Amino acid sequence: MVRGEPFLVGVVYMCPFTIFLYCNYGVLPAWALLIMAPESEWTKRLVHSAFVPLLLGAVYVAAFAINPDSPEGAGFSSLEGVMALFTGPWIVLGSWVHYLVFDLFVGAWEVRDARRHGIRHLLVVPCLIFTLLLGPVGLGMYLLLRAAVTRDLMLEET
Repeated sequence: MVRGEPFLVGVVYMCPFTIFLYCNYGVLPAWALLIMAPESEWTKRLVHSAFVPLLLGAVYVAAFAINPDSPEGAGFSSLEGVMALFTGPWIVLGSWVHYLVFDLFVGAWEVRDARRHGIRHLLVVPCLIFTLLLGPVGLGMYLLLRAAVTRDLMLEET
């Protein structure tokens, strides 16, 4: 298979660029639910369940399984090896899906954790937006907010 070449899914040919768009825009409703309706039944069923991570996880596995041979020198033991690894669209797609899954998981945790600690949702919304756009920055913002409200730096689940 050539890099970026479409493959057959059922009766539809898919390419990594199309799958990227579906995944990238497909998580936005989950983020909208976290931001605008954190207590709704839809949010509980879609965002606070294993549904979205499992669905995107399947795309992640498929992207790596479909990937043609990695370039010579590609691997995780050096920065050059990682850079070589991320030259193909299937690997980049899989890696982006990795970000989508983990950022959404962190955002959902922020909402649940804020609820447990009595942090007003309106204060969490900017953290969620930054978690969506710049993962670690949003998580850092939430952790600072949480520390300011609870006067505690421990992340124990209580």
